[in-house]
Amino acid sequence: MTTLDFTPRPGAAPLPRMVLAQAGAEVRAMLRNGEQLLLTMIIPILLLVGFSQAPLIDVGGSRIGFVTPGILSLAVMSTAFTGQAIATGFERRYGVLKRLGATPLSRAGLLLAKTAAVVAVELVQVVVIGAVALALGWSPHGNPLWVVLLILLGTAAFSGIGLLMAGTLRAEATLAGANLVYLVLLGLGGVVFPLTKFPAAVQPVLGLLPITALTDGMRSVLAAGAGFPGGQLLVLACWAVVTLGVASRTFRWE
Repeated sequence: MTTLDFTPRPGAAPLPRMVLAQAGAEVRAMLRNGEQLLLTMIIPILLLVGFSQAPLIDVGGSRIGFVTPGILSLAVMSTAFTGQAIATGFERRYGVLKRLGATPLSRAGLLLAKTAAVVAVELVQVVVIGAVALALGWSPHGNPLWVVLLILLGTAAFSGIGLLMAGTLRAEATLAGANLVYLVLLGLGGVVFPLTKFPAAVQPVLGLLPITALTDGMRSVLAAGAGFPGGQLLVLACWAVVTLGVASRTFRWE
């Protein structure tokens, strides 16, 4: 006869299980938040439909083919940077990060969970935006592997900027600053307007912005079928290394 053992076995769950559970909670919080949903889904789709259908700009070719890679890049920025910076800033203000730091989930595990949640939301964004673009006549080209590399490095770069801002500024300043940077990068990063529309003197400078590197890389692969986007990946890698390195040294959990 089998004897059941009801002896308590206190202890933390394995790290992967804790990270997965926290990542699931982060994803649900993002998708249930109306402002986050507006930022990550509704605004990119509205921009995609509006700029691909209305003849507001001359892109020298397929309008939907030009706009879609930019909107995909914008979706990465909105989730990895703007949404994450604002959410993390207010979590720090209200003591959520401090309380989570007292749980068995380590701070490294918490950051890993947040990163996994961002990637999961980005996957949903890519599927939804891609489906809308295909319905509008988009015909993507290129190697999907280069697109994945661009998105991952872009996520790392924008996450570093967002965590740097959220870990050093007050929540209200993070809210205002993240939205301001979002609008500036949307206008200057070649998302919906070609860089050739800007003065030639500032184009090299704009090319060093993370959103420009991500957008140019995505566009060269998906619209032109280009090969390995080495230059754009290098720019994103530099942003990721610098911002994540500084954020890890300056981030305040309280």
